[in-house]
Amino acid sequence: MNSGKEKALIREFITWAEEHGWEIKRKSGSELHLDSGITSRYKGWPNEYLEFLEVVETCVAPDEQTWFICEAEFNHSAETEFRWNEFEMLSVEAAAGDPAWLSEITAWWDHHLPIVMSVEDGYSFYAIDLTTDSGVIVHGCEPEFEEVETVADSFGEFLAWLMSDSSR
Repeated sequence: MNSGKEKALIREFITWAEEHGWEIKRKSGSELHLDSGITSRYKGWPNEYLEFLEVVETCVAPDEQTWFICEAEFNHSAETEFRWNEFEMLSVEAAAGDPAWLSEITAWWDHHLPIVMSVEDGYSFYAIDLTTDSGVIVHGCEPEFEEVETVADSFGEFLAWLMSDSSR
């Protein structure tokens, strides 16, 4: 997808989200400054998602139980109860005392960048699988966060998928 199409799809999603009661706050500038801990851990961020982060400051569903992880969350400067890697931390806590399991969990999350979190019907998330060329979007939920299913082949397809069902 080229940058013009990416930007158009992001604008279309923002319009759709606003029309469906999502709380969208657009960034005043388009500079993106991500914490070095995030950028050193995660490589190969899809341009579509980076462009989204350049224009969207917050994106929260009408019921406030689902939200996109944006720049402030990644930079630990958002006023939220959940850290951007909350579900990884819950898995790490569950694996305490089992070094092999802990290593497996950390390795999995090293290649799966969470982008949306939800507390509706239990804890769940959407993440970008950074092991794929297109940045496949996967969905995981408790209790085994690392057991995921693919929902879209790219971030752009993920936005289109969200817009295809107005009940989301």
